[in-house]
Amino acid sequence: MSLSYESSGVDYDQLDAFKRACQRAARTTAVELAAHGYAEPASTRGESAYLIEAADHFLAHVEEGLGTKNLVADAVYAQTGRNFYREIAIDTVATIVNDLVTCGALPISVAMHAAVGESDWFADAPRMQALVDGWAEGCRQAGAVWGGGETPTLRGIVEKDAIVLAGSAIGKVEPKSRRITGDVRAGDAIIFLASSGVQTNGLSLCRLIADQLPQGYQTPIGHGDARTYGEALLAPSVIYVAFVRECQRRALKLNYVSHVTGHGWRKLMRLDEPFVYEITTPREPLPLFRFLEQAGPIARREMYATFNQGVGFAAYVAPQDADAVLAAAQATGYEAWLAGHVKKDGTRKAVVVPSLGLEFDGSTLQVR
Repeated sequence: MSLSYESSGVDYDQLDAFKRACQRAARTTAVELAAHGYAEPASTRGESAYLIEAADHFLAHVEEGLGTKNLVADAVYAQTGRNFYREIAIDTVATIVNDLVTCGALPISVAMHAAVGESDWFADAPRMQALVDGWAEGCRQAGAVWGGGETPTLRGIVEKDAIVLAGSAIGKVEPKSRRITGDVRAGDAIIFLASSGVQTNGLSLCRLIADQLPQGYQTPIGHGDARTYGEALLAPSVIYVAFVRECQRRALKLNYVSHVTGHGWRKLMRLDEPFVYEITTPREPLPLFRFLEQAGPIARREMYATFNQGVGFAAYVAPQDADAVLAAAQATGYEAWLAGHVKKDGTRKAVVVPSLGLEFDGSTLQVR
């Protein structure tokens, strides 16, 4: 029997229903912005970053959490003595700022939230310092200041040997013309930017698989990759801020971007408007994903519905701008390629990958 993300205890239908309820209630508070000289722009609810609008700029705010990836780091640390908390910190910053830039905002300040079951967690000096150093490095990669944070001790809520990592960021869109609005049209090119691996999504399922492997996280993943399963999972996430910044510097219009995290490739159709997102040149998944598919086993459709499959960020641009956007990505150190295009087919909304026989319709992604 093949595994699914739901079998690891994660049910997106339940999570998304809660998120939609929050959006409905939160929208009723938007009138409070007027007293501060701001307003809520249309269509910001349900996007990866929340925007507030002033006369000459937008401010953006994001709150995000790492998830359970640090439990993989804990297991590998206990088994091998290798400390991956620098990478874990970069992961946490990445998941925050990658959401922030989806609206065109560049990060200004990032704050850490590090909740522990007992304060003894910080007594392991090398692990603590790796977390500190990695957070600062993630902020540098994002071009943002580390502005502060909170370190609550939550005995009875958090396990005594665990830490829950999350954080928030604020950013700015100025001039307002740099806002990424979702101005997607039929014929737009879809550009993919490579991920480093699973990054920060699907780790609950990855941990479930580790539990059923005789060597656990020490299992070689093979497929031409010399790393162990744990090493491959703990590769730090890519931070995509420099790509958006460079496109702005070159005056290249990004019609929309998507941070490919939870929901896998279904996130490519995050926009409300019905389009068909046809991926004509998918790349062979990274060795880690081929290992996961076989080790689970996990059905091919579930792989693309859960994991990023080697794609961490997607940009939708006018076809005549595709080469220039690819050049901007490559100039800032990203692996990027032209992956497909946007089509209009009445009211149909879907992500289709013809060469893999995959199709996800709009009902499989309900984030609004």
